[in-house]
Amino acid sequence: MSQQAVAPIASGHPSGDGQTVTGGSRDQRGDNVPAMNPRTLRMLQGSIVPTLLRMAAPTIATMVAQSLIALIQIWFVSRLGIDSLAGISLVFPGWMMMQVLSAGSLGGGISSAVARALGAGRKADADALVWHVVIISVVIGALFGGLALAFGRPMYRALGGTGGSLEEALLYSNIVFTAMPMVWLTNGVASVIRGTGNMMFPAVVVFLGNAALVPLSPVLIFGLGPIPAMGMVGAAIAVLITNIATAGVLCSYVLSGRTLVRLGALQPRRATFTSILRAGTIASVSALQNSFTIILLTALVGRTAGPDAVAGYGIGVRLEYQLMLVVFGFGAPLVAMVGTNIGAGQRDRSVRTALVGGAIAFVLCEAIGVAVAIWPDAWLGLFSHAPRMLAGGEDYLRYAGPGYGFLSLGVALFFASQGAGRLGWPVFAGFLRMAIALVGALVAWLSTHDLRVVFAMLGVAWVVYGAFLAVAIRAGIWFRRSS
Repeated sequence: MSQQAVAPIASGHPSGDGQTVTGGSRDQRGDNVPAMNPRTLRMLQGSIVPTLLRMAAPTIATMVAQSLIALIQIWFVSRLGIDSLAGISLVFPGWMMMQVLSAGSLGGGISSAVARALGAGRKADADALVWHVVIISVVIGALFGGLALAFGRPMYRALGGTGGSLEEALLYSNIVFTAMPMVWLTNGVASVIRGTGNMMFPAVVVFLGNAALVPLSPVLIFGLGPIPAMGMVGAAIAVLITNIATAGVLCSYVLSGRTLVRLGALQPRRATFTSILRAGTIASVSALQNSFTIILLTALVGRTAGPDAVAGYGIGVRLEYQLMLVVFGFGAPLVAMVGTNIGAGQRDRSVRTALVGGAIAFVLCEAIGVAVAIWPDAWLGLFSHAPRMLAGGEDYLRYAGPGYGFLSLGVALFFASQGAGRLGWPVFAGFLRMAIALVGALVAWLSTHDLRVVFAMLGVAWVVYGAFLAVAIRAGIWFRRSS
């Protein structure tokens, strides 16, 4: 579809999300073209950089605020002692894997499906996705939550948890994983809304939900008035409460009918379930690759350097995850913009959009990676000054930090590939990244017994990952049958 084919005419009427839908248009042959929401038209016709930044701004602002709020809770937990800090570091990889799977993998597939349906004028198909998303989110969240409750102790022990750090990890994990259905539901419904191009509402709701952790956490951790001090249990309960509240608000918004897609009658379709799960399963491979790498490196650090070093490495990895949240701020609009342009047949514009978004993510995160590689204690010292904790975190940031930009580039292009519905090459690039990181780490450890070399190999893997995907997408792999 050419840009002229969607040029609006003057008349219009209100849409479900408060925007005005263009009343119609005509292509070059004079045929009628279905009316489109102005937000959709901006994604198809607007200047790429301003449109992308405008769409990304609320999500990025929310993710940055969310990151800071999460760090504030970790700071409160660090006041309980090194065992508590090590314990929450043991839980962190699994918890963040759930966030990435639900918001990035399945969520990106959901947003892409909604965007492509709306871009092609198939609103009924977009509406049909909503109930399916709710059911899938709750069922998968309950499944993962149950697995964590059943196998938490052996899992955290395998990661190097012992004594006090293991018990603190279990206190926190057994409560926060009870909230897992709400976590998946929150991210699933938010992804539906983002797929319409509306980044602001889910961003604000998620921000407010996380902001509630700031007053809740210290009150429940240290006690206030009649509320007793609950330590790690209090920190976990604060997470549980905020996730339930956030899911409730997002679901109420969709039920109100103010979104571009609506929740219709419950009519489960096997084909719709299959299409969502297929897209989510393929996308989940990348998230699992990264999480699997982090989990194995956590186990290596824990078994060779002890719980204090795990705490330092965990704080270092937490910065990596904070940056990935920022990249998600670009990723969500990339899914919507690329998906909408693919649906409208604008291939060249979809590729340009992906590369522009990836370049912005690279510049931002590379600057931060280089900064923490030079001054690692500026980050680590916020949480503890224990010597072994600092040593473990410093080694990670100094040797892996300079690769943050390339990791961010690759992740942004992965989101763009979700929008295109072409994940074969990004998944292959993820396996390449994981192979270099893990095989390189194993060889480095067996030959040097030096964790610094292990972390350097991780940085090399990120460079290969980001560069490979950028070159491949620029070469047009999305539009080859083999992809």
